Amino acid sequence: MSTGTYAPRPGAAPVGRMIAAQTALETRMLLRNGEQLLLTVIIPSLLLVLFSTVDIIDTTGTGADQAVDFLAPGILALAVLSTAFTGQAIATGFERRYGVLKRLGASPIPRWALMTAKTLSVLVTEVLQIALLTAIALGLGWSPQGAATFTGVLSVLVLLVLGTAAFSGLGLLMAGTLKAEATLAAANLVFLLLLVGGGVIVPLAKFPDAARSVLELLPISALSDGLRAVLQDGAALPWGDALTLAVWAVLGLGAAAKFFRWE
Repeated sequence: MSTGTYAPRPGAAPVGRMIAAQTALETRMLLRNGEQLLLTVIIPSLLLVLFSTVDIIDTTGTGADQAVDFLAPGILALAVLSTAFTGQAIATGFERRYGVLKRLGASPIPRWALMTAKTLSVLVTEVLQIALLTAIALGLGWSPQGAATFTGVLSVLVLLVLGTAAFSGLGLLMAGTLKAEATLAAANLVFLLLLVGGGVIVPLAKFPDAARSVLELLPISALSDGLRAVLQDGAALPWGDALTLAVWAVLGLGAAAKFFRWE
C-alpha cells in the first residue's frame, strides 16, 4: 500500500484574495444590519421623495427647473456621507470596542489591507445606493444634464471617489480615537448637522454670507455643489470642489493613519 505524496503549503493566502474575502464579508455584514440600512438607504430615499413631491424647500434661484433637479445631487452626496462616514464610523467604533479589530489585526491580513477592504465595502454599498436613488429620482422626473456625456460621468465618478475618501478618513479617525458610545452620538449628530447645513436640502444661498463662507468649505458642501454643477448645470469637473474634497481626504486619511488606535 503506497502512501501518497503530499505537499502542504502553509502560510497566508495572497493579499489580494484576503482583501476580496474581507470586502465580501464587510459588505454582507453591512447589508444585514437593519440600522445601517435605515441610515444608508431608507432615510435618503424618503428625503428625496418627500422634498421632491411636497413644496417645503424653496429652490428659487438655484437654476433648477424643478425641486428634484436640485435635490437629487444633494441626496447622492448624503448617501456617500451616510455610508463612508456615519455608518463606517459607528460600525468600526463598536468593532474596536468589542476587540474585533484587535483580533483581526493579529490575523494574517495586514492592517492596511483590512482598511482597504472596509473602503472597498463602502464603495460597493455606495454603488447600490446610487443605483437605487438614481432610479427613484428618474421616476420623480429628474433630468440629469451631465450624465449624457463621458466627461460628465467621469466628473461624477471623480467627485464620488474623492468624497468617499474624505468621509472615510474622517469616519475612521472618529472611530479610532473616541469610545464607541461617543462615536455613535457624534457620528449621528454630525450627520444631522451636515444634512441641514451642507447644501444637501437647503440651498447654501439661504444662509447668511458669513455662515455660507464657512459652510462652503465643508466636504459635504463641496460634494453636493460639485455634483449639482455637473448633473444640474452640465458643467465640466468643478476643480474648486474637487480640490476641497482632495484636501479633506488627505487630512482625514492621514490623521486616521496616525492616530487610529486598534484597542
